[in-house]
Amino acid sequence: MTTRSLLLAGCVAAALLATSPVRAENLVEVYQAAVRSDPVLREAEARRSAALELKPQARGLLLPQVNLAGQYATRESDSESTFTQRIDTDNDPNTPGVIVPVPNTQQADADYWNYDATLTQSLFRWDQWQALKRADAQVAVAEATYRAAQQNLLVRVSTAYFDVLAAEDTLGAAQATLEALTRQLEQADKRFEVGLIAITDVQEARAAHDNATAGVIAAKRALATSQEVLRELTNETYATLAKPATDMPLTAPQPADEQGWVDQALQNNLDVIAARLESEVAARDVKVARAGHLPTVDLFAQHTEYDADATQTNNGLTGPADSNQTNDTIGVQVRVPIFSGGATQSRVRETVYLQRAARERLEARQRAAEREARDAYLGVIAERARVQALAQAVKSSQTALEATEAGFEVGTRTTVDVLAARRTLFEAQRDFARSRYDYLINIVRLESAAGGLVQEDLAGINSFLTTPTALPAVRPQTAPAPSPPPPG
Repeated sequence: MTTRSLLLAGCVAAALLATSPVRAENLVEVYQAAVRSDPVLREAEARRSAALELKPQARGLLLPQVNLAGQYATRESDSESTFTQRIDTDNDPNTPGVIVPVPNTQQADADYWNYDATLTQSLFRWDQWQALKRADAQVAVAEATYRAAQQNLLVRVSTAYFDVLAAEDTLGAAQATLEALTRQLEQADKRFEVGLIAITDVQEARAAHDNATAGVIAAKRALATSQEVLRELTNETYATLAKPATDMPLTAPQPADEQGWVDQALQNNLDVIAARLESEVAARDVKVARAGHLPTVDLFAQHTEYDADATQTNNGLTGPADSNQTNDTIGVQVRVPIFSGGATQSRVRETVYLQRAARERLEARQRAAEREARDAYLGVIAERARVQALAQAVKSSQTALEATEAGFEVGTRTTVDVLAARRTLFEAQRDFARSRYDYLINIVRLESAAGGLVQEDLAGINSFLTTPTALPAVRPQTAPAPSPPPPG
């Protein structure tokens, strides 16, 4: 393909891209990417899977235990010994005879094997029964913790998503302000050159322009930071995101009752549920520790077989010395702990203290859930009213700026008045954008505090996100070139 053909193909592709609709990633899609990628959630899932194995382990201790042990070996032995023996020398039983030492030497070679099969069935072990009940509570804790991690990811993704949009809106407002102040500075220079304004007006315009430049740099830095937070969750970089339209509906929480949300949080908040279950686990730990004072009863059965092929030499006489043996044993074994050096009492005291700590942790999480529910509820109510107020503030600030600029043209307003009006408009635009996202974030936080946050809630919020917005590719910003010195 020729260079001209390549250029023509590139132009056609660019035209198609320019005319095709821009597709923006929405909140649900970003969340689904985070579910696939977030290491915190994957860690919680792995811990949940590990905790599910606790119950089979605890139940296994109550079932029969069978062990088999055996060995095959070759043994060689060589021994020498001396013993005394009485010998009759005259064949008369009435005479004492003679005591003489008798040497004895032995050599043996043997190949032997043996095995031992043992079956044990616990009949009474209070600690194992309590451990089985504790395992049920531990599995429930793991399940609640995993669901809490899922909810936490929903909150983190929503917060990061809307933080990116808020930072993008702030950057857009900052750049628009900088462009307006740049034009105003150029106009101030021209007016000063023809003697219509004083040098102080030029200096005021220049200072506002420099401050706006610094504001744009700070806004770019904030956007880059928020994009990195989102990338950390999803391991992806997004060029476009869907944002809410200007006429986004502002609904009140349902039910519109603060105490109702608090009651739901105290009952259904997953952190509270996990803490409640952890308290139950701690209570079971106390019972397991106290079982150290109780006897244990086990039924056992044992089968043993032994077989040896051996040759033995005794004082020069060599012959076979084979042997085999079979033993079957069955019985009941009872163990009664008498004294363990105080270790059992110490373990009981330790678990009692840990149970007390678990109860305090439950109280702390209940208080935190109540605070989070109240704060999120009030946040939704306040941000809803704040969005409405700031929307009007943006309109009023825009009208005020236009009036101030008109007054400046006819000489009734100064440069300082125009700069102040423009600064007020920028702040209103920035706060309005932030308040809309804070409203949505507080909805997510409220559902999470009440323990009912699911992906379908994000789908409801996602229906508000209808406007695609392209995110600028933010790069590290170098220091801007200084403004030219004022004339004269």
